[in-house]
Parts: sequence; structure tokens; C-alpha cells
Amino acid sequence: QVQLVESGGGSVQAGGSLRLSCAASGYTNRSRCMGWFRQVPGKEREGIARITTTSGGTLYADSIKGRFTISQDNAKNTLYLQMNSLQPEDTAVYYCAADPQRWSLFCGLGPGEYITWGQGTQVTVSS
Repeated sequence: QVQLVESGGGSVQAGGSLRLSCAASGYTNRSRCMGWFRQVPGKEREGIARITTTSGGTLYADSIKGRFTISQDNAKNTLYLQMNSLQPEDTAVYYCAADPQRWSLFCGLGPGEYITWGQGTQVTVSS
């Protein structure tokens, strides 16, 4: 059974940093792309970063570009999101996702492009 488990969320003051982890298990074949998303209550889930697991190619949303970095450790089957210069507007539940739809040839940042999701981890940034 494929499973994604996020960790590393918490509370931090504005300007601080956090690193999120997403441990993947149950895969026979590695997902070709993985991504990070976030959601605030009452708003749609927002894609913020994705990585292609073979080439390491990355894609970022403008809202976090230059502050967040997505990376992977294939030996540990773990995805990371390093978040620096956090701001109150970054407060959200953060999710990792994997297994892009077959029609998602380039693995974008749309939530509907991914099939498997973790349970989410809360990030709260205070001013």
C-alpha cells in the first residue's frame, strides 16, 4: 500500500525557517514526480513546488520562488521542502503528493494532477 507521511510542521515567527519531510513507502516503482501543496481553510489547495524524481527538475509557484526549495533523497524515499523567510501568509496545512495522472505529461502544480496524498502537516507563521 502506497503511503506518504509528512512531518516537520510547526509554529515559527516571521522570518524563520522550517524543513518539511515526506516519507514515501509501499512503492514498487518510484513516482516520476512529487510535489508540495498547501491549503488554507476556505481556499483551494495551492501547488507550490514539484520535482521530477528521475532528473531532479524543479518547478515553483511564484508565491514561494526564491524562499522555498524542494529536494529529494532517493535512497531514503523522502521528499523535502526547505522553507526560509517564512511569512504569516505562508500559514497553511502543507501536503505532499505523488503519482501524477497519466495525462499530466509535465507534472504541473495542479492538485488534480496527482493521485496519492499525505495527511498534511500544519505550518503556522506568526508576525
